Amino acid sequence: FRECCRFFGENGLTLKVFFTKAAPFGVLWTLTNYLYLHAIKKINTTDVSVLFCCNKAFVFLLSWIVLRDRFMGVRIVAAIFAIAGIVMMTYADGFHSHSVIGIALVVGSASMSALYKVLFKLLLGSAKFGEAALFLSVLAVFNVLFVTFIPVILYFTKVEYWSSFDIVPWGSLCGFSILLLTFNILLNFGIAITYPTLISLGIVLSVPVNAVVDHYTSEIVFNSVRVIAIIIIGLGFLLLLLPEEWDVWVIKLLTRLKVRKKEEIPEGNGDIASGLPNKSRRTRPSMSS
Repeated sequence: FRECCRFFGENGLTLKVFFTKAAPFGVLWTLTNYLYLHAIKKINTTDVSVLFCCNKAFVFLLSWIVLRDRFMGVRIVAAIFAIAGIVMMTYADGFHSHSVIGIALVVGSASMSALYKVLFKLLLGSAKFGEAALFLSVLAVFNVLFVTFIPVILYFTKVEYWSSFDIVPWGSLCGFSILLLTFNILLNFGIAITYPTLISLGIVLSVPVNAVVDHYTSEIVFNSVRVIAIIIIGLGFLLLLLPEEWDVWVIKLLTRLKVRKKEEIPEGNGDIASGLPNKSRRTRPSMSS
């Protein structure tokens, strides 16, 4: 535990560290989930899952500005794809206020998620398995102490009204909580165990799953503009998964292919050249005779 506490700094986990390093992440994570869930009420889940893929582009832009990461032209193209996909998705619904608000909520959720990741890298760096577990535990304590008071305050200020507890769908709520807990465990600990790219692919795979569910459960219309927007955002997301040295690897691969071609050509010429003298040697005796 003491070794994992060094993840927060030399002094370990203190009250000051709790409010300066855990509190901002608790607020950002709450906003990410709140905006995401609120967006599902406005637009269908397929559009929400597709638009949330743009958080990868926002992470690159923030990392390039804040963390001074390496500039990559292909990632700028991917960010442009993401922005173009957002505009096309809005155009597919005809710029109705209901859909525009839903799209704005998803983009806000993706932005909060990107800010969470970049701020984590800036303040804490990279976490190992035990450090990730401790950080999530501290984040949970902050949520219990502070975030749970927000609904109570809204209730007593008469901003929101609570219905009878008998009406609450406890089965669906518990099922959703279990899925959300599983998602967070697989996401945070999966990055510590396996490759982050493999975890990121799960976000892309959620898009066709949601599309199939929406096709059979709702009246979603997959017109050409919506399909193109989904493809553009998905392509941009996949471009962002390319490693930083992908261009060097491509150049090395092309160089090896050129070298092999050059080696094959002289060998072929040598066979032809060696075949010609033999042919002439065979024909000379016959001609003299």
